[in-house]
Amino acid sequence: MYAVIATGGKQYRVLEGDIIDVEKVPVEEGGQVEFNRVLLVGTDEDTLIGRPLVMQATVKATLLKQMKSKKIIVFKAKRRKHYRRKNGHRQQFSRLRIDSIEMGGMKNES
Repeated sequence: MYAVIATGGKQYRVLEGDIIDVEKVPVEEGGQVEFNRVLLVGTDEDTLIGRPLVMQATVKATLLKQMKSKKIIVFKAKRRKHYRRKNGHRQQFSRLRIDSIEMGGMKNES
């Protein structure tokens, strides 16, 4: 069973046991995260497509670690005006392990 969830303005295709990196979620390490914005749930036999969401579908995950991505350099300049600005940025993200995909209170049995 797989699902497509929406979080942080992005969509992720997830399976049970997957480890994914998403935009930072405000949960302590080791805590549970529940995603209710499930766009699609698929099995071997059937696929449920939400309009826009699949009702009563949830994806539960465990927060493994809060991290920062690699630093990027933001450099602005205007030619002939002696204007230069250099900034660095490290985006924060959360590493999650997908524990279960549930449909209407029924848990996946695979």
